[in-house]
Amino acid sequence: MFFKSIHKREKVLFLGTSFCLFLVILKVFYIQVFQYHKLSILASHLWSRDLEVEADRGKIYDRNGIILADNLTTTSLVLIPNQIKDKKVTTKALASILNVSYEEMKKHVYKNTSIERVHPEGRRLSYKVAEKIADLKIEGVYLVKEAKRYYPYNDLLSHTLGYVGIDNQGLSGLELLYDDYLKGENGAIQYFSDAHGNKITKSDVYKAPTSGMDIHLTIDFQIQKALEREISNIEKMFTPNNALAIVVNPKNGEILGMASYPDFNPNEYQKYDTSVLSRNLPIWFSYEPGSTFKIVTMASAVEEGVVDIFKDHFYDSGKVTVDGSVLKCWKTQGHGNQTFLEVLQNSCNPGFVKLGQLLGKERLFSYIHDFGFGEKTGIDLNGEGKGILFSMNQIGNVELATSAFGQGISVTPLQQVMAVSAVVNGGYLYSPYIVKSISNQTQNNIIEYHTKFRRKVISSETSAIMRLALEHVVAKGGGKSAYIEGYRIGGKTGTAQKSENGVYLVNNYIMSFMAVVPANNPEAVLYLAIDNPKNTAMLSSYTTTPIARRILLDIITALKIPEQEGEVVKDFEWNDKIPYEVPNVIGKTLQEAKKLLYSFDMVVEGEGDIVVEQSPKSSTMLEEGSKVRVYVKSKSM
Repeated sequence: MFFKSIHKREKVLFLGTSFCLFLVILKVFYIQVFQYHKLSILASHLWSRDLEVEADRGKIYDRNGIILADNLTTTSLVLIPNQIKDKKVTTKALASILNVSYEEMKKHVYKNTSIERVHPEGRRLSYKVAEKIADLKIEGVYLVKEAKRYYPYNDLLSHTLGYVGIDNQGLSGLELLYDDYLKGENGAIQYFSDAHGNKITKSDVYKAPTSGMDIHLTIDFQIQKALEREISNIEKMFTPNNALAIVVNPKNGEILGMASYPDFNPNEYQKYDTSVLSRNLPIWFSYEPGSTFKIVTMASAVEEGVVDIFKDHFYDSGKVTVDGSVLKCWKTQGHGNQTFLEVLQNSCNPGFVKLGQLLGKERLFSYIHDFGFGEKTGIDLNGEGKGILFSMNQIGNVELATSAFGQGISVTPLQQVMAVSAVVNGGYLYSPYIVKSISNQTQNNIIEYHTKFRRKVISSETSAIMRLALEHVVAKGGGKSAYIEGYRIGGKTGTAQKSENGVYLVNNYIMSFMAVVPANNPEAVLYLAIDNPKNTAMLSSYTTTPIARRILLDIITALKIPEQEGEVVKDFEWNDKIPYEVPNVIGKTLQEAKKLLYSFDMVVEGEGDIVVEQSPKSSTMLEEGSKVRVYVKSKSM
C-alpha cells in the first residue's frame, strides 16, 4: 500500500508539471505569434528617440492668389545630454554663440532628460548662428528644422490675420480661428540609443512633416492696400483716437477689405500692448452712427410708403421740439422748404425726426432689427460686437426722434455696412464672410464657403429709389467731394457727437462716410470712420469724403468697374474744380497746344516745337488745373 501511494503521487506531480510546462509553451507561442508586433514596438520605444521636425503652417492668400501669410524655414537647437561627452566645453561654446550666460546654458546641457529643446534661446535661430553651432560638430548637439510664420506685408490686414506664437500656434484672428486647418502635422527624425542615452549604430529614420491646409480669403489685395494707405494718411493728418474702413461686396457679403488704426506688425507682435492686438475695430467697435444711419430710416419710410421722397415736402426752420427737448439741424437757420430727397441730401435732422414720427416706434425699430442691428452679423471672425438698442419700453418720443437720425443707439461698423448693402442690393441682408475656401497642398478645395442669405428686408423697388437718392447726395448734397466724373457714386456723410457717462462731449466726434459704387449696380460698399480727428473742420463732408474718393478710385481700378452713363450731374460750387475733356494736341505746334490746353497745367518735355506725344491721352476727363504732359521734337527730327 505504501509503494502504491508513492507511485500515485509521482503520477500527479508528473501530470501537474507537464500541464504547467504546456501552459508556458502556450504562452510563449501566443507572445511570439500574436503579440510580437506590439512587444516589438514597446521594445523599440525603449531605445528609439524622436527629434521633432515642425510642419509648415498653411498659407493664407487673398482672392487673387497673393500670399498674405507665409513661412520661413529656421532651425532650433536640441540637445541629447547623455551623448555630450565634455559638458563643460559644450556649455561654454553654446553660451558664447547664443549670447547667454554659462549658468543659463548649463541648465540645458546638464539636464537629466533624454531630449532637451533649448527654449527660448535656441529657437528660430538665424542662419549665421545655426552655422556656428553646426561647425562645432559636437555629439549630442542637434539642429532641427522649424517653421516661422512670416507676414510679407507686415501690418497689412493684421487684426484679421492675427498672429502666431513661438510654438507656431495661432493666437488671434484667422490664425487662431482656423488653427486646426493651418497647423499641419509635425514629422520627426528617429534616432536610436541605449538606456544611458548613448547612440546606437543604426540608421536614423526620417518621417516627413505634413504642411497645414491653405486658406483663401475674399480680400482683394489692391483694395486692402488702398485702405491701409489712407488709414495711415489719416493717422498722420488728424492724429485720431481710432480710424477704420471696410469694403464689402453687397451682392454676396464678401469682405473685400478691412483695416483699422491702431494696427500692429504680426511679425513682431510681442512689441505691442494687448489692447492693440485684440481690437479689430470694424467688427468690435460700438458707437452712435450719426447721419449714415439715416439711410436705414429713409429706406424704411420709403418701403412703408409714408412719404414720396420726390414729391412730398418738409419745412425746416432749423430746429424741432419733441416733448420739451429741442433737436437742432446742423444749419442754424434751417433749410426751409425741401423735398424729402433734399432732406437726405442736406442731412436735415428735423426732417428725419418727422420720418420717425410718421413711421412710429414699432415700425421703425422693426426695420432696425430686420436690417441686422442689435445682433451679430455672423462674420467668420471672433470678437464681434452687436451694439446696443433701446428696448421697446424705453422708447419715448425723444428716443424715437433721435434714433431716426442715428443718435442714442449703438452699432458696429460691420452692422452698418451690411445694412446699407441690403438697402442698395435689392433688399437682401447677407452675413459677411472673409474665408472663401480651404485647400490642401495640391490646391484641391476641401471646404468652400458660400453666401449666407439672412432675410429680405425691403423691396427691389425701394432699393432702386434709395440707390438714386444716395447718388443725389454725392452729386448735389454733402457727399460732393466723393463725386467722380463718369462714374455713378452714391453715399452719405455722418458726423456723430460722442458721449461719455451719458453726457455728450464737446468737439469730439466720429466722422464717417458710406459710399456705393456704382450706384446703379453696386459692386462695392465702402464705410470709412474717424474717431475724434484733430485739427479739422467738424464736418465729415470736409474730412472723410475726400479720403473716401481716393479709395473709391482704387476700388474702381481693382474691380475693373467701367464708366457709366446716366449719372446724376453734380451741382458745382464756386470753389469746385470743373472737369474738362483733354483735347488731342499731337501734331500741333507748341503754341497751338498751349491754346488748346488753356484749362490745364501744361508740362513740356523734350526739345522742339511739334508735339509728338501727350499724357494723359485725348478725351480723358481731368479737373481744371490738372497737369498734362506734352513731348515735343523739332520738325527736322
